[in-house]
Amino acid sequence: MKIDSLANKVYTQLRRKILSNQIPVNTRLKEDEWAKRIEVSRMAVREALTRLLGEGLVILGEKGGYYVKPMTPDDVHELRELREVLELGALRLAIRKLDTQQFEVLDKICDDFSNMVSNKYYHGALEADMKFHETLIELGGNKNLLHTYLMSHIPLFHQKLGTTQISYDDHEQTDFEHRELVKALRNRDIIAAENILVKHFARGEAVVLDLL
Repeated sequence: MKIDSLANKVYTQLRRKILSNQIPVNTRLKEDEWAKRIEVSRMAVREALTRLLGEGLVILGEKGGYYVKPMTPDDVHELRELREVLELGALRLAIRKLDTQQFEVLDKICDDFSNMVSNKYYHGALEADMKFHETLIELGGNKNLLHTYLMSHIPLFHQKLGTTQISYDDHEQTDFEHRELVKALRNRDIIAAENILVKHFARGEAVVLDLL
């Protein structure tokens, strides 16, 4: 396999793990360890880390080395604003063309989230939470919007939500808000859907800021 393909493989795996909090902030990403874990060369890992550095997902330590970038309160606030712009736009694009099959997809993601929380698999719940919001963007049917969303590293907004510091009640509230949003979309009630999503983001921002 070519080095660029191997680097892309490393990049994809590391990016997903960072965004789902499977690699906590400030963790050093050692080239040799990840080369052995993914079974690639250190050069492929280095190329992937350089790409992640350029995207702002990792930073260089004072004495060298790559570390998972922590979030500041300003980062959280700006990501919340960006999510509102993109996801509210996606709702407006999607609401008139959603069909039964697409609602079933959203329902299944909600069920997956509930099951993960019930089993105390919080990283899995975080993945389901990310999938829910990515799916909302996808249902807007605009490829450029989806690309912008994915390249904005918006799942970093969830970064602390996969930890056990978050209460069970908070996960239940997230589940409730997701299901209420799907209900509003089924009713083709764009005003209700927008209000639910804005409140959902505001609460999420507050929870993350409390943990920083």
